[in-house]
This record gives sequence, C-alpha cells and structure tokens, in this order.
Amino acid sequence: MSIILGVDPGSRITGYGVIQCNGRHQTYLGSGCIRTASDDLPYRLKQIFDGISEIIRQYQPDEFAIERVFMAKNADSALKLGQARGAAIVAATNGELPVAEYSATQIKSAVVGTGKAQKTQVQHMVQQILKLPAAPQADAADALGVAICHFHTMQSLIAMGGRANARTYGRYR
Repeated sequence: MSIILGVDPGSRITGYGVIQCNGRHQTYLGSGCIRTASDDLPYRLKQIFDGISEIIRQYQPDEFAIERVFMAKNADSALKLGQARGAAIVAATNGELPVAEYSATQIKSAVVGTGKAQKTQVQHMVQQILKLPAAPQADAADALGVAICHFHTMQSLIAMGGRANARTYGRYR
C-alpha cells in the first residue's frame, strides 16, 4: 500500500492530488489547489513550497510525481512554470520523497488513452477512475491525473521487472 502525491505546477495555481494505492486499486484521499496571492514571484514560490510541504505533512505520501515542463510560446511563462516546479520538488525532497516526472502526453495517455485529450476529458476520466461524485476542478484533476499516471507506470514496471526496477524509475538522485 502506498500514497502518491501528484502535482500540476503553476506559478499562480498549483494543483495537487493524493491517492492511495493498494494492489491494483486506487482510492481518492484528497485534492485541491494552492492559489498564490501575490504579484511578487519569490513570495509566490514560497507559498507553493509551504503549501506542498503542508500537504506532505498532512497526507504522509510515499511517492511524489509532477508534470514535466512543456515548451510554452512565452519564454517568461515557461521560466516561471519551471520555478514553480522547482519549489514543489524542493518541498518533496525536503520530505525525503522520491520524485518522478511525466510529460503532459504521458499523463493524458495514462488517464484518457490518448495524449491529445482535452482538459474536460481528463476531468471526466479522473472522476470515473476514482469514483468521485463530481469532476474535480481542472488543476486538481490534472494533479490527480499525474498521480494516476505514476501509479500505472509503477504497476507496469513492477510487472516487467519487479519492485526494485520500479523504485528507481524517474527519481532525482
């Protein structure tokens, strides 16, 4: 049994989703968004770090998965997104969690079955997979999708090469 924290980083809104995995079953534990309330980027990064640190304290996850940075049309936006990812990753490593990263295409493929899925399709499938009464907010659904993608990847690696292979996948060292 393990608990996975998935994160969809953003400099204004960072989504998070927590699932518990037992064998092949996934159970929803919680999700939400860290909404930064400042125009000062360093302070927003601190809010992301503090928010992820608190979620780690609250849920005690065993694994941490985060969406990989994509190339945006606006270089400034891509840099800010990278910094938000960095704040979340530092919170995870401070909590001594292994960190795995996945592209948006990998996440959508794991959740919906196609890497070109729309946000609404991800929301719908996350709701169905986790048997939620309603679709989660978009950023929280994306974060839950990251956690689901990590779960499926770990299941595949375990099937292919055992737990030792899965434990070293995608970790920063």
